[in-house]
Formats: sequence, structure tokens, C-alpha cells
Amino acid sequence: MNANGSAETAGPPPEAPRRRLLAIPDFRNLWVVGLMVFVVRWLEMLAVGIFTYQATGSAFMVAMLTMLRLLPMGLFGAVLGAVAERLERRSALIFVVLAMMATSISVAVLGSLGMLEVWHLAVASFVNGLGWATDNPVRRMMIGDAVGSDRMGPAMSLDVGTNNASRMVGPTIGGLILATFGIAGVFWLGAGLYAIALAAALRIHTRSRPAAVESASVLQRMREGFAQARNDPRITGVLMVTVIFNIFGWPSTSMIPVLGKDHLHLGPEGVGILAALDGVGAFCGALAIATLAQAVWYGRIYVSGVTLYLMSLIVFAAAPAVTLAGAALLTLGIGGAGFSVMQATLVYLYAPIEMRARLLGLLSVCIGVGPVGFFYLGFLAELFGAQNATIALAVQGLLALLLTRRWWRAIG
Repeated sequence: MNANGSAETAGPPPEAPRRRLLAIPDFRNLWVVGLMVFVVRWLEMLAVGIFTYQATGSAFMVAMLTMLRLLPMGLFGAVLGAVAERLERRSALIFVVLAMMATSISVAVLGSLGMLEVWHLAVASFVNGLGWATDNPVRRMMIGDAVGSDRMGPAMSLDVGTNNASRMVGPTIGGLILATFGIAGVFWLGAGLYAIALAAALRIHTRSRPAAVESASVLQRMREGFAQARNDPRITGVLMVTVIFNIFGWPSTSMIPVLGKDHLHLGPEGVGILAALDGVGAFCGALAIATLAQAVWYGRIYVSGVTLYLMSLIVFAAAPAVTLAGAALLTLGIGGAGFSVMQATLVYLYAPIEMRARLLGLLSVCIGVGPVGFFYLGFLAELFGAQNATIALAVQGLLALLLTRRWWRAIG
């Protein structure tokens, strides 16, 4: 057991081939949980975006509902990271999946009865955002415990690759179901996928041992985590780049339904296929990282991925034709894969064993600053239109990356 009571040594020896990761039962079940949750996340985000835009005609409202999924990370990420050390993580994961499944069922029932309103989706987005905020300090911490530190990079590549594959499947299915069965059908499917995730979570055998009751308080653990991040320039750099991405990069994905509908004149099915191209590129990028990347490249992959993502956003928003927009989303996905695979991997590898859950919780806080970007993007979109707002946000992101190089150069 490590200092967190986690069975880190339970993973296979480092020399075991990467392709055998899925042969580890606990990792396989954690992977299935992630796959189901990821698919639901992407299909619901697209459906909620289209439903909200059709109901309100406001790009600002679309950005705000996407923002609500990230808000809990910023509000509670550090707390959840510290609390996770005091919980048995398998039980916590089961509870989180149950809560998200209940939320999807509630929205599905309201949609079936014709009573669904935008504010219901806002509440559901926030609740599911709470579940999202636990992913780094709970499920991904469990992945590290299951496979061991030496294989965290390949394991995260597979996990993030799955996430990105779900971005191919989720939006496409979401667009088709929304067009055929309405938003209730989207959420009924989501509830069914959560049930599969619940079954996988129940099959996890490893139990983590919560920290001793007499140990430091949650507040003290949070302070120690912040101090560790401040004193390690590598972790500071990872968190700095994460903040930039989540303010200036990630929020623009909420504009894909808006730009697809208004700028490229696509219907729900077309928007779903367009949004899926981001996932195609991201899946290919994650697969390449899992197959080819060496540990010494991790920092460069991380920073370069964010740069490529922001540049591709500019091309996507300015594209006059669907073909060019789709190609830009493919390269955007490749850049996003480099960022997504490496952010949790680098924190896990750089952090002292006893601080991993806390620092992964702090990473969730940095992801959770995204609402600032969503609010800012929504404000720009109301003033200048979704196309100009997306371009402006990405340009500012590249400038922020350049101006903060002295903070992140230790990793890049």
C-alpha cells in the first residue's frame, strides 16, 4: 500500500506489453466506466446545445449551459481531491455513476412528458458536472493504482483515446437520435449507458484504504497541495497550460452547433457528423501517443498539442466550406489529444505519491476555470457573432501561451 492506502504495486510489471492493459480486470472495468460516461457526455452536450439554441436563439445561453458542466470543477475540485483521500474510491465511483444516471432519467421523463425546459437542462448539466469533477481524483487515480506508475502514460493514452473515440460516436448518435426521437430519446439512451457503467463499477475488486481519521484535515490537505504545486515548477507549468486551454480553447467547442447551423447551414445530423470529426482526430492522436510516445516527449507533446488546438480553432471558425471546417476539426482533435493525454499523466508522474489525489483535484480546479472562458465567449458572441468570437478567443489563447512561457518552459 502507498501513503494513500492505494495498492499501487498491484499493477503489472513495467516490462509487460502495452497491449495487455485491458487484460487487467480492474483497469478494464474502469475503462468501461469511462467509455460509457464519455459517450453520454458528448451526446448530451450536442443535444443540449441544439435544443437550447432552438429554444432561445441565443449563442450566449448555449455557452452558459456548457459552462455549467465545468463550474463544479472550479468550485469543488480542490475539495474533492482532498476528500477523495478519506473515501473508499470504488464506493465513491459507484455513487457518482448512480447520481448521473438518476439525473439523465429525470430529464428523459420530463422530455417524454413534453415538460422539459432549458432550466431543467441547466440543473442537469451542473449535477453531471459534479460527477465530472470527481474523475481525476477518483477514477483516474484508481487507474494509476491498477496499472502502476510506469504504465500510467500508456494507460492514460488508452483512456483518453477512448474519450476521443466517444467524441466520434457521441455527437453522431446524439444528432441522429435528436432528429428522430427528440431530446428525451437522447437522455433515455444516456440512462441506459450509465447502467452499463454501473455494472462495470460494481465489478471492480480493488478497494482503497481511506486515510486515517486522525490525519490532517481536509483544509490542511488542500493547503499542502497548493504549496506543493507552487514549489514544483513542472506542476506549476502543467496547471498554467491547463488554465489557458480551458479559458481560451475548450469553450469554443460549444460554438460547433451554432457555427454548424448558422455559418455552414447544416441540420442536426450534419452538425453531429461535423462535431464527431474532432473526436476522429483526437482518437488518432491518442492512438499515436500510446504507440509511439516516449516519456521524455510528454511535456513537449502537452504544450504543442495546445498550440495546434488553438491554431486549428481559428481555421475552423473562418472556414468558408464544410470540407475545410471538418479538416480543421480533425487537426484540432489531434492537438486536443496531446493535451488531454498528458495533463493528468504529468501531474500523476510529477506528484509525490502521498499528494497525487490532492494535486489531481487541483488539476480539476484548473479545468474548472473554464466557466470564465465560456462566459467570456458567450459575451463576445452576443456582441460580435459566434464566428468572430471563436476566432478572437483562440488568438488570445495563443498570445497567453506566448506570454506565460517562463512558467511552463520547465515541462516543454
